Amino acid sequence: MPPQQPGYGYPQQPCSQQPSPYGQPQWTPTPPPRQGMSTGVKVGLGCGVPVIGLLLLGACGAIISAGQDAKPKTAAPVPSRSHSASTGTTAAPVLVGKSLKQAKAAADAAGYNAISHDAGPDDAGQWDDDNWKVCFQTLAAEPVAGMPTLDFGVVRNEWPCPAKDGEPIPYPKMPKVIGQTLAQASKALTPIGFERIERQSAYTDVSLPASVDDWKVCFQDPEQGKEIQYPKTTTAYLKFTVPSTACPTTEYTQLHPDPTPPSTGDDNTGDDTSSSGGGGNVYYRNCTAAKHAGAAPIHRGEPGYRRALDRDGDGIACDS
Repeated sequence: MPPQQPGYGYPQQPCSQQPSPYGQPQWTPTPPPRQGMSTGVKVGLGCGVPVIGLLLLGACGAIISAGQDAKPKTAAPVPSRSHSASTGTTAAPVLVGKSLKQAKAAADAAGYNAISHDAGPDDAGQWDDDNWKVCFQTLAAEPVAGMPTLDFGVVRNEWPCPAKDGEPIPYPKMPKVIGQTLAQASKALTPIGFERIERQSAYTDVSLPASVDDWKVCFQDPEQGKEIQYPKTTTAYLKFTVPSTACPTTEYTQLHPDPTPPSTGDDNTGDDTSSSGGGGNVYYRNCTAAKHAGAAPIHRGEPGYRRALDRDGDGIACDS
């Protein structure tokens, strides 16, 4: 079989390897210049860009949605205490009768601020909340620090409340306890709240026993009807005697006074000092005259001595 020429049904070698049949250098065709993409490619890409964009947007939306689902949900706002109280959802507690300290704590727990003022006419400041009690309670016209505020009218713990806010305080008055026993008097004085009740004897020369519950009161201080403004610093003084003994008419009296000195015979008040008799005799009308003369006392045998001036018969006249 004759050798077949390339290019006629047999695989061809690359142009660069095929020999020129005419002994001329093989021409290699120059590839046409690239002028861009074909119309079909352009159309395909033009349609693909929006589709890709839509796909990307959909993916981003899914990511954002997933991110929102992953975030913790924000809790609904809880009304503050001031909002709750101002809208009436929490009623103001009634705190009349409590100490100012207790009332302020209870008001705060219920969502209220608290202020206070003297319920009496003096407008005293409340330096220690434990020493004051609430007599009146109102809702303040203006809130304090953005919260509804309770305004308390207060008085000292030991005082009664006035009839109305700002009126005079009806201070307790000292009752009459004269004639009562210690037990009865103590019961009458306890509501006033004295610092203490001091017991004394109505007679200066009589000592009180350990128990005097059945003794009766003869004198009292403060006196009946006196207003007691500060009982916590006031002492009530009561003077007693045994029931079988009458009360003295005045204080500082002895039940058993010292005995009265015997009479000296000074029955007369004449100023005559002496009258003379014969033989050096001296006569004093009475002991007063003898004392004025500087002669007392006069012993038996001395000038001026006589038995009428010696009342006790001891031999000494005008000796007392």
